[in-house]
Amino acid sequence: MERYQLITVLGPTASGKTAFAATLAEKLNTEIISADSRQVYRSMDIGTGKDTGDYVVNGKAVPYHLIDICEPGYTYNVFEYQRDFFRAYEGIRHKGKLPVLCGGTGLYIEAVLKGYQLPHAPENPELRRALKDKSLKELEDVLANYKTLHNQTDVDTAQRAIRAIEIAAYGRQEASSAKGFPPIRSLVIGMDISREARRQKISERLHARLKEGMIEEVKHLLDSGIRPEALINYGLEYKYLTLFVTRQLSYGEMVSQLEIAIHRFAKRQMTWFRGMERRGCTIHWIDAFLAADEKIAITESLLKQ
Repeated sequence: MERYQLITVLGPTASGKTAFAATLAEKLNTEIISADSRQVYRSMDIGTGKDTGDYVVNGKAVPYHLIDICEPGYTYNVFEYQRDFFRAYEGIRHKGKLPVLCGGTGLYIEAVLKGYQLPHAPENPELRRALKDKSLKELEDVLANYKTLHNQTDVDTAQRAIRAIEIAAYGRQEASSAKGFPPIRSLVIGMDISREARRQKISERLHARLKEGMIEEVKHLLDSGIRPEALINYGLEYKYLTLFVTRQLSYGEMVSQLEIAIHRFAKRQMTWFRGMERRGCTIHWIDAFLAADEKIAITESLLKQ
């Protein structure tokens, strides 16, 4: 029996995981499956950090999956991600290749690696009414009472927290109806970056993306008919930029609050990854600033162990 069925490359935002995963995939002649809860949406490019140029290595386009698969405004969830992941995964495996899973959404990664049973939860109007006046902190406390897997890394708005509680509550009631997926044996590589370096890269990237047209992207989405509430629900860049475009925040307030929110998001990502380790997942942390060939050499050595 083969030791590994998958290579997983994870790390906090701005750690360089995508560029490394693409270089690794090109070297191994394989394909990438994205594990990013926002990059599934079409037309949400700059704000979600779809650096598609990273997928061109040595003049060769590295195939990738689960990017640009949903229309903006739609609420994609982990049940759908598991389903879509396994479709892509089985297709790559059928070609005799070792897939590379890459992303920073810890819930998505852990759900597919461990084969969690997560039901496709319908909306619960009664529960939503009961929760609608609670603060984000109060909602996080409610969510913490559920033992089922939930994604605190993405719970950065009250609406997202309510949906997470809705899924957890449904899962508690309907666990027997959940469709199971098999766990996967994966070599897991983590991009190790210091807190100070991560903060600097996040700040630099934020200002670069603002110059690249991130505000114009949000205006275009709103002009296309996407409701402001839907964009705010996606959190982070889309939340704060929408508040700016709709004149609820000044430019300075938007930049300051968004920068703080991204730093906190990266911290929550690392908290999730450390939690994965406590739950039995071995993550091999590699210095994010090593040259690509050094990272590949380490990864290939780990594959052979």
